[in-house]
Amino acid sequence: MNDMTPIPVATARPAAGIGCLDAPVRKERGQHAVFCGLTGIIWMHRKIQDAFFLVVGSRTCAHLIQSAAGVMIFAEPRFATAIIDERDLAGLADVHDELDSVVAKLLARRPDIKLLFLVGSCPSEVIKLDLGKAASRLDKRFFPRVRVLNYSGSGIETTFTQGEDAALAALVPVLPAAPADAVASLLIVGALADVVEDQFLRLLNEMGIANVKALPPRRSTELPDVGPNTRYLLAQPFLTETARALDERGAERIAAPFPLGEQGTTEWLRAAAEAFGVAPAVFEAVTAAPAARASRAVARHLPVLSGKRVMFFPDSQLEIPLARFLANELGMGLAEVATPYLHRAHLAGDLALLPAGTPLSEGPDVDLQLDRCRAARPDLVVCGLGLANPLEAENITTKWSIELVFTPIQGYEQAGDLAELFARPFGRQSRLEV
Repeated sequence: MNDMTPIPVATARPAAGIGCLDAPVRKERGQHAVFCGLTGIIWMHRKIQDAFFLVVGSRTCAHLIQSAAGVMIFAEPRFATAIIDERDLAGLADVHDELDSVVAKLLARRPDIKLLFLVGSCPSEVIKLDLGKAASRLDKRFFPRVRVLNYSGSGIETTFTQGEDAALAALVPVLPAAPADAVASLLIVGALADVVEDQFLRLLNEMGIANVKALPPRRSTELPDVGPNTRYLLAQPFLTETARALDERGAERIAAPFPLGEQGTTEWLRAAAEAFGVAPAVFEAVTAAPAARASRAVARHLPVLSGKRVMFFPDSQLEIPLARFLANELGMGLAEVATPYLHRAHLAGDLALLPAGTPLSEGPDVDLQLDRCRAARPDLVVCGLGLANPLEAENITTKWSIELVFTPIQGYEQAGDLAELFARPFGRQSRLEV
């Protein structure tokens, strides 16, 4: 299951040597600890301001999203759950008729909704509910006032960030086609906090790259067009299906490390600059000051983190870029870097910058990795919520990986904040010591 067919490696801008570009990767079969893909709704509904996410699932799905979002009971968020109950499971009610009724009532009550995602869950997939057919039927009924799409947020054999990948991949087929004679455009792919997106757009504009758009957009009525003259940069490493869909539309990916820390951000922006013919002197003039600020902000955390060893459990697919940042900018040792899925082409830039000899693993057996963790006794373990408390009980300091997804961490101005997220557990530990 884990031993996937190797993917051809795309050329990225490497540092000296090839780091871990061709390094062997440990692959194991066994128990995995994964979190539900529905979690992606929490940041996606904040990003696309006129979208609504309707989960077709159980009360457990509803409780999960409500608790993860921390939404007050009196608020009107842009997500909800259409509950599959006993009548649906027993075949006493037509699920499609009930879903149509729920959607009609929702759209009548919320005229601000312009894009509706029907989100599949474990329960809806178990009973073989065809949400693709439902979305197509409802789209014909409500389009153009509301576009209706669907994707799977099921937690069965997925990692939680794949919810974003599935949502964006569902958007790609409905993106407008760019005219054949359109000027070259740059598409930033991946949900970023608005402040981070604005920073990137400003830097790219100062370099002279003006035709830049984002996927997802802030409003569904502003979908970017795409075609053979579109070049795209992935802002997140977990967008495999989205990238494949963009490739099928004729867009071309710009290979780059991911924009975490000063090094990653500089190389990410440099890749865009080189693809659009920006002069090196212009690039240096635009990035020199923010890069220096980022380096100073990161350096403040060197006394706490330098020389400490960190181990990554697989959770968000951010593990390899984060490991590169911690090793190269904060001097941390890497006991093991595990990721749920390792896409060698998309991660080529970060793999090339990892210290040679870094132990890598893909989808490891959680019990076997726990054994390796206890034997290695790293100073810090980055893992999911389900493993953090048990490890803390064994006096192993942990960092919740989900916090690295909910927090703006990309770009120069956030580099210091990213370093602080890893330093914070040690501050907490020192305050608890008697």
